[in-house]
Amino acid sequence: MTLGTPSTQAYGEPWYWDNRYAHESAPFDWYQKYPALAPLIHLYVPHRHQRVLVVGCGNSDIKLDVRDMSPFQAGSFDAVIDKGTLDSILCGNNSRQNATQMLQEVWRVLKDKGVYILITYGAPVYRLDLLKESCMWSIKLHVIAKFGSEGSSEQPIRELTNPVRLEESGSSVEDVLGEKPDVHYIYVCTKATNAKE
Repeated sequence: MTLGTPSTQAYGEPWYWDNRYAHESAPFDWYQKYPALAPLIHLYVPHRHQRVLVVGCGNSDIKLDVRDMSPFQAGSFDAVIDKGTLDSILCGNNSRQNATQMLQEVWRVLKDKGVYILITYGAPVYRLDLLKESCMWSIKLHVIAKFGSEGSSEQPIRELTNPVRLEESGSSVEDVLGEKPDVHYIYVCTKATNAKE
């Protein structure tokens, strides 16, 4: 187990994904479908003309190593959306180093005041330190119920666009949601204005 994420599969290894997507031709949404996330995305990325990068290519022909996004200039994007890519990296070899490299690249490609929207299984006790150690983010936490049996989110635990109070340790989340809530955590990390790279 690495940083609170079960590692029963080799999710952190490129060969796993090459093999999986070689046998899976249909599109597949990890964690949440767009309609469930749309209110939150529209809150933080309100204008259609904003440039958004979705990290994690799935079964697309586009291949990009999120630890080295040198094809993109610094400050190229208004938002970066991550649905499970960081979680996958945290399941592999050298997970902490690779995750830090990824987060630093996300930081680099974001404009000042740009947002990194991380949808993850990782509770604050497992993700906050990593996020804070990698870059100087301003962080808000939102939660959404995991998929129900029919593939759509269950009844909301709380309003998606209403952030959960977040303390340094992340312990405040249990006060609001109870122990082991069945949710995806959504960290909205904002890059500070004129932040040094």
